[in-house]
Amino acid sequence: MKKFITIAGNIGAGKSSLVARLSQELDWQPFYEPVTNNPYLADFYQNMPAWGFHSQVYFLTHRLHVYHDLSESTSSVILDRSLYEDAEIFAKNLYLNGNMSQRDYETYAALYQSLLCFLPTPDLVIYLRASVTTLQQRIHLRGREYERSIDPAYLSQLNKAYENWISSFSLCPVLTVPADNLDFVSEPKHMALILTKVQDKIAGKDEVVFLPEEYSA
Repeated sequence: MKKFITIAGNIGAGKSSLVARLSQELDWQPFYEPVTNNPYLADFYQNMPAWGFHSQVYFLTHRLHVYHDLSESTSSVILDRSLYEDAEIFAKNLYLNGNMSQRDYETYAALYQSLLCFLPTPDLVIYLRASVTTLQQRIHLRGREYERSIDPAYLSQLNKAYENWISSFSLCPVLTVPADNLDFVSEPKHMALILTKVQDKIAGKDEVVFLPEEYSA
């Protein structure tokens, strides 16, 4: 039976890397976030009030194309960030911090709510929980020029928004990965542990969590 997983997490949490590795291990089709193609992103990080709405609408438009493509896929799929995060985390945070006008936010929110009626619900959300320190390290390592100006305070705001969102998310099961401690890029045993937990969660097993003794040195 076809399955649908989405990977959630802040900027630099490791979503794309985990999508790549899980899709390879499970032989599922990956769908990635179009970060490098967003023509507004560099301007957005320089001036959020001026470009926040434009950037979010771009992401929303592309996300709809991705949802269409994954719905047409004959195999199980893994999605790098969901529409939920675009609206519930990024657009909402921009509005609450005065970087998106009430008019623009209400327009965006109304469109989002309308789209929810038509979009498929994932079978599992994998949430990568990472500290600001870890996020900054990983952002630095991937070396995207337009991300160099990201304020740590902005990452902290997003982390709080993610925690609020995931604590009340109930559309499907959630598997929270302690991304500060699990290096699934460089440590094969960490990737193997995540894969096992994901398979258990998809199979419907109760109380699937990561225990410190499972990944401590």
